[in-house]
Amino acid sequence: MKIVNYIKECYDELVHKVTWPSAQDLQSSVLVVSIASLIIALIVFLMDVIFNAGMGLLFPTI
Repeated sequence: MKIVNYIKECYDELVHKVTWPSAQDLQSSVLVVSIASLIIALIVFLMDVIFNAGMGLLFPTI
């Protein structure tokens, strides 16, 4: 009986107490996360290129 009561309370909270974002809020959040992910990926890529060039200078291949 405790499990059934728990599920009912979870459903009630999700339906009546949780404030869900609007579609426009979700779209703006997706845009912000996408741009931030691209910027971070670019930074990591540049760090990799610089590190690779530095290692090439320190340890040249034969």
